[in-house]
Amino acid sequence: MPGGRLTQQERQEIAVGLADGLAYAEIARRLERPTSTITREVMRNGGPTAYRADLAHRATEHRAHRRRQAAPRDPKRAPEAHGRDAEAVREYEELFTTVLIGSGMPKMMSRVMACLTLTDSGSLTASELVERLQVSPPSISKAIAYLESQGFVRRERDERRRDRYIVDDDIWYQSMMASARSTAHVVEIARQGVGVLGPDTAAAARLKNVARFLDFVNESLVRAANQAREVLYTKAGTTPDNSGPVSTE
Repeated sequence: MPGGRLTQQERQEIAVGLADGLAYAEIARRLERPTSTITREVMRNGGPTAYRADLAHRATEHRAHRRRQAAPRDPKRAPEAHGRDAEAVREYEELFTTVLIGSGMPKMMSRVMACLTLTDSGSLTASELVERLQVSPPSISKAIAYLESQGFVRRERDERRRDRYIVDDDIWYQSMMASARSTAHVVEIARQGVGVLGPDTAAAARLKNVARFLDFVNESLVRAANQAREVLYTKAGTTPDNSGPVSTE
């Protein structure tokens, strides 16, 4: 199986495979590459609908150049725990970040989320995030504010009275609940619009259908999230916070 960076020819074959509707695994098989390599390549270069081989090749060369310039800043980086391959961990963190970006999360917020998720402790301080990501404190502050507003991160004070930003099993549940509350608000506003526009108009009918669809999907999602949380994460003798359903009325 070939190793090293993807060649320009391989990127062209990826573009052809995407145009033909092939799955990442099939493209990887044809190129004799790991599926994760193809996934990372596509997701960090525009996604399956916007991937272009020439632009992807130039972007990769640019990133490699930046990494070479940045390397002297951290010459004594601590080895990875548990005997992990440091390069494999770095590449996976980049892949995880790219997938989060592809899901709609802004870039810096995705980097912070990936960094927190891939730590064994699941928590870091702002200064630790600054050091790990090599970005400015205001960038971390802005990213944390966004992630907290979406329910992805919570904060706690440690013994030194520093804020620690935490991701754990319950964070994804809380984020889904925050999203469900936002969707419920859209449902409420759509229903209000029916009365404003008149119940017998085409615009009102459209809003009514929007409300019905989102309400149905939202209730199903909340129900599934609560069931999954109860089965997978709730420990005996504990009562999760905010575990009740989200009202869409």
